Amino acid sequence: MVKHEGGCHCGRVRFEVLAPAVITVSQCNCSVCSRSGYLGLIVPQERFTLHSGEESLTEYRFNTATAKHLFCKYCGIKSFYIPRSHPDGVSVNARCLDAGTVVEMNIRQSDGQNWEQCHPKGQAEAYPD
Repeated sequence: MVKHEGGCHCGRVRFEVLAPAVITVSQCNCSVCSRSGYLGLIVPQERFTLHSGEESLTEYRFNTATAKHLFCKYCGIKSFYIPRSHPDGVSVNARCLDAGTVVEMNIRQSDGQNWEQCHPKGQAEAYPD
């Protein structure tokens, strides 16, 4: 595992995440992810640490209101969120990771437009990586 650091555009939100140097991220086609270009790296909660900016976050929920989309209220960047597929984990936006620790990024497609059909039990079975 490698310690990756990252944050939002204005720098108020800063975090670290433990993940492999070669990561697999999800490119979701749902209405939020596709519009924002989000590339999700999902990890268990214990591998994510928010260092600063909690007071700068604002929450947005839609559809089932299960996923907690968190945006910096100053610059508008969603650097991480609590996904519906892994409510006990964190999805980090790989585009918000600082340069230098990711050796390779593999992108897999995710069908968020048809989430219920792709996740019939309500969440994914296991964490990627």
